[in-house]
Amino acid sequence: MLDWLGSLEGSGLQDIQAGTLLLLVAAGLAAGWIDAVVGGGGLLQLPVLLLVPGITPVQALATNKLGSVFGTATSAVTYYRRAHPDLRTALPMAAVALAGSFGGAMVATVLPPSVFKPIIVAALVAVALFTAFRPTVGELTALRHHGRTHHAVAALIGLVIGFYDGLIGPGTGSFLIIAMVVFLGYNFLAASAKAKIVNLATNLGALAFFLPSGHLLWGLGLVLGVANMVGGYLGARMAVSRGSRFIRVVFLVVVGALILRLGYDVVRENILHNA
Repeated sequence: MLDWLGSLEGSGLQDIQAGTLLLLVAAGLAAGWIDAVVGGGGLLQLPVLLLVPGITPVQALATNKLGSVFGTATSAVTYYRRAHPDLRTALPMAAVALAGSFGGAMVATVLPPSVFKPIIVAALVAVALFTAFRPTVGELTALRHHGRTHHAVAALIGLVIGFYDGLIGPGTGSFLIIAMVVFLGYNFLAASAKAKIVNLATNLGALAFFLPSGHLLWGLGLVLGVANMVGGYLGARMAVSRGSRFIRVVFLVVVGALILRLGYDVVRENILHNA
């Protein structure tokens, strides 16, 4: 299979070494699991993609989206079969998020993501502190809105976070979950189940923009896709069986890692800019 993929022009596998390929598969498995539980798998998968010889940042971003689509689709189906999320909220939210993600990907080509990173770090710190010091938040579903207001708030969340996913990406699933917990009143399990459906749409929206651009490395993306599918399936099953408290703990760990990673990027970029 590796020989077949490597023979494809633009597959991204021609010059890759076995050790790097194994690292990518491991990262894809872990990223799929993390995405299925709380989101944020791109925090792990995207940096590993940048280790591929000759890959550009845009190619890495596009290929990451291709791999992630397989993982989010698998976890979304698994959540649907086991947790039965309310599609009357999730599907319209996903449609708006897809449009937002496409728009974010367009903006990403003309506006550097570094402009937004300090704001994202501050938002993540606020989210982590809120979740840590409000241990009962997200344990039970207690909807804050009903009818049209509920769907309007859900659509706004989908639009804003979908745009963010197309523009930058890391932590999209985490932002979706906490937004649905805080602003809609779902518990962590219900929010995570719906977030997978919306996150699938945001990945498809960004991918729709990258698809005709020629930046996708198909062979590499399909390898990551298979690994993401396995990780997504295992993560979704574990999240459903362990419940909201388990998801909350993993959520805090992933958000902490996102703060460290994006905070490091902000500091490094400031140092390089001032040098």
